[in-house]
Amino acid sequence: MKTLPALLAALLASGTACAQDVRVKPLLDARLRYETVDQAGIALPAEALTLRLRPGVEVTGGPWSVLVEGEATLAIVEDYNSGTNARTGYPLVVDPANLELNRAQIRYSGANGLGLTLGRQRLDLADQRFVGSAGFRQNEQTFDAVRVQYGKPQGFSADISYAWNDLTVNGRNGSGARQQAVGGDNVFALLSYGSKPGKLTAFAYLVDQDEAAVQSYRLSSQTYGLRFAGTTPIAKGLTLGYVASVARQSDWHRNPNNYAATYWLSEASLAARGFTLTGGYEVLGADGGTPLTSVQTPLSSLFKWQGWADKFTTTPPNGLHDAYATLGHGWKKVGSFDAISLAATYHDFSSDRLDQHYGSEFDLLASARHGRFTLSARYAHYDADSFATDTDKLWLTLDFSL
Repeated sequence: MKTLPALLAALLASGTACAQDVRVKPLLDARLRYETVDQAGIALPAEALTLRLRPGVEVTGGPWSVLVEGEATLAIVEDYNSGTNARTGYPLVVDPANLELNRAQIRYSGANGLGLTLGRQRLDLADQRFVGSAGFRQNEQTFDAVRVQYGKPQGFSADISYAWNDLTVNGRNGSGARQQAVGGDNVFALLSYGSKPGKLTAFAYLVDQDEAAVQSYRLSSQTYGLRFAGTTPIAKGLTLGYVASVARQSDWHRNPNNYAATYWLSEASLAARGFTLTGGYEVLGADGGTPLTSVQTPLSSLFKWQGWADKFTTTPPNGLHDAYATLGHGWKKVGSFDAISLAATYHDFSSDRLDQHYGSEFDLLASARHGRFTLSARYAHYDADSFATDTDKLWLTLDFSL
């Protein structure tokens, strides 16, 4: 990362002779969020009022660009357990106060869809099930990596990354099992073919959590699989969407466990006149019931999966089945708002082995966008049966981005 200032200086110098080809774009992303958590078994409810700022700049000259972005999270009201602030009498809200370098990368974008990115960067791969930026959290997950991309949406494409460091959502004060960064030789490879019915992707995710403090290396895994996703019109004004994915995960690198477990996902959606109805079934399989021998996804954008109450960020030893359905509706140009949307989701959770019913969850979302501002309200209610405890969460969020 020490080479980035030199690369930026070189890019600026190269633009001196062709100033008209150099573009400087300021970056700013801001988010003010209030979150409250009421969790059975913990006497005090959590209250978190946090402000996140990401200022930066991107300089582009011809096919080359350099991007530098910081990240600062301020805990205005810190009546919560961030995982690193030792306030264990409160429920967990993983948005610790933080100040760090979020992204610092140099990128080449050439002809025929060739792209090369080097440095600290955001990796959102496929549906972010196995590798993502955890964008819901105030502190983003980024990677020190080199990434090569080739191809276009139609036809053959390749997306291959080697990441030697994972900058987690725990921030600069992360320690123990919640490290600020986790080193390791991570390799992510996706080979795809896009056609009119959809995109077929063969993927390999080799996750190396090479830190003894992080579950004693037991989150290191290799996952190989296939994914197909697409949309097609089936009637006037009615569109069908579909996703199918299957994979096999096993231990890798220093992981002391010896296991193999199956992952699969099936999802369909209908969209018409602003309404969307989605139903799906996801399975994170188990092996023999030993902890961390079920399918694990430590680098994913976890908030997107298995409900917003965050009860399954680590897959239970007996695996997880998630049957879910979402109904949503969106409007464009409502009064002074550019867009308004509402959505409701229901999850039913059970185990992959031993026929356990874990619990169920309702999630509700309302959002409105006006220019560069987005205001949203979310609510999650988890009703525990045999796993975790009853939990209610509420979020009020104001986002701004350039």
